[in-house]
Amino acid sequence: MKKSNSDKKNEKMIVMKTTITKRLLFILVPMLAILGCSDDFLEQTNPNQISTETFWKDNGDLEQGLVASYKGFANSNTINLVGELARTDLAWSSGYQRPNNTNEYYLQVFNEASSVPNNKWSANYTAIFRANQVIEAAAVLAETYTTEKEIEDGLVILAQARFLRGYLYFNLYNSFNGGAVPIYDFVPIEENEFYQVVSPAEDVKKFYLEDLKFAAENLPISWEDKDKGRVTAGAAVAVLGQSYLYEGDYETASTNFKNVIDNFGYSLTPNIGSNFTTMDEFNEESILEVGYSLDFKNELGPWDGRDVANSAYVRQFTGGAGTWFGAVVANWLILEYRNEPLDFSDPRNKVIDEEGNEGFRKFSLRTSWSVALVDDTDMGYYLRDETGQASNFNVKMTAFWRKHTNWDITRSEEELSPGKVRSGVNERLIRLAEIYLQYAETQIKLGNVDEALTYINKVRRRSGVQLLGLAGTGEFPANDHDNVAYDAQSLMEHLMYKELPLELSAEGDGNRNIDLRRWGIKAERFKELAQKRYAADHYPLLDEDGKEVTRWASIVKELPAGDPDIDENWNEFQQAAVNYNSSIHEYWPLPNSEIISNPQLNN
Repeated sequence: MKKSNSDKKNEKMIVMKTTITKRLLFILVPMLAILGCSDDFLEQTNPNQISTETFWKDNGDLEQGLVASYKGFANSNTINLVGELARTDLAWSSGYQRPNNTNEYYLQVFNEASSVPNNKWSANYTAIFRANQVIEAAAVLAETYTTEKEIEDGLVILAQARFLRGYLYFNLYNSFNGGAVPIYDFVPIEENEFYQVVSPAEDVKKFYLEDLKFAAENLPISWEDKDKGRVTAGAAVAVLGQSYLYEGDYETASTNFKNVIDNFGYSLTPNIGSNFTTMDEFNEESILEVGYSLDFKNELGPWDGRDVANSAYVRQFTGGAGTWFGAVVANWLILEYRNEPLDFSDPRNKVIDEEGNEGFRKFSLRTSWSVALVDDTDMGYYLRDETGQASNFNVKMTAFWRKHTNWDITRSEEELSPGKVRSGVNERLIRLAEIYLQYAETQIKLGNVDEALTYINKVRRRSGVQLLGLAGTGEFPANDHDNVAYDAQSLMEHLMYKELPLELSAEGDGNRNIDLRRWGIKAERFKELAQKRYAADHYPLLDEDGKEVTRWASIVKELPAGDPDIDENWNEFQQAAVNYNSSIHEYWPLPNSEIISNPQLNN
């Protein structure tokens, strides 16, 4: 039978459908096989989103990561100087005026839930995480360099990141849990990698020493102006020296300190005040310094410490118009400042009064630049001619640290700072005077008393203070000496209780607590100071308008031992003497923020 045109058309349609079906199966079957084997088929990389895999392309990216690491290093909580001061013998610390006190660190009742150890722990590990990112990326990029400049620049960036990580672990080692803390030498990615166990203290020390030695070998000695503030080889050697000193290895510490003194171009500033204000920042004495600025940033709140670490400090240190007293000079230290003997042969100590009469300064240059005393008529304060004109100094608030505040450039902190808490004063973590005094300690321990005297007297002469030792001896025989024949014990006591606190009070990275701990005297020190009793005399003066005013109870004095016949007397550190327990309070405890979040911490 002959097929109709309709039948022929249907047959052709069937053949075409069969062919199309076969072709579709040929394409779809392999695709289904692929889809069945891969769960990532629909996961696409967003080309507009930066990731770890796409960011680290060259040294410019490493530099950006390094800036973030420096930013973490500059966080005020990395050191938390106010909290560190409060737990030592240097400060009376409370939010209220004397004699009331509720500060848990001053009272020695802090624990793992306290804010200072929690904040300090978080700040240090945050900065370590950032440094580790740079260190890992630098290792990868090193395989891609094609020029000598790329190699050299990459190495210097790596050395900076390793210094920062080494210093941060040096800080953690000397601050927490007897030195036993978790080590992160990598960037955690998987959840379980964020939970690391506590490493033995010896392992932590070995780890950070390797970082610092690498930094010492590969960092530059100095930086050009635009890069001042970056870490240097001298800073790495200085921290190495401090690490060995704290461990009692005086020979190795001495070698490192002498290296810093002789080979890196540092020198004492002519004026000690160059180290405490915004003038002469990053000067010839500076070894490790954190730069800050008063520039306001919209993204930061007024109490933010991430950008200007002094934001917490100036609120708690200031005396000009301050209302919150978080760190006030301890009475024994005030008296040491008040009684520091002058070198009368030094012309800087001569002053001429308004009537043309020649006399001498009432207080040493070191005292006047370090603390504000109500009767200091030779040094202005908050742009007033005399210190007592700028603050009431009332109710036993008999001195304030000048350090960290803007007393030399404004009439009040509130006028200067948009958030009323900020300061642009850089933090000098290590300066040459500290290295001189620490080198002197190593020499005392090694039996070289004359060498120790030489370096202590270098520091004293800079501030016009009477030198130590027999008259007519030493490097400066023409200057006034106290005419005392020092031995190792008496010179060490002077260093511990006078020279170090007078030169370095309210500075550094919490090393006063480290010193008291390693000398084994902290409990004894609190008990000794708790026995002292104080009173304060009134001080009359003329204010800026020539009006007679009185600063009530503003000049502290120590009362004779026994039962003083003065109603208004008080003491300090009596609670610390009772509460301090070396097994609990020598170090900060592991913070509860880590204990709660890290299930592997003590495994």
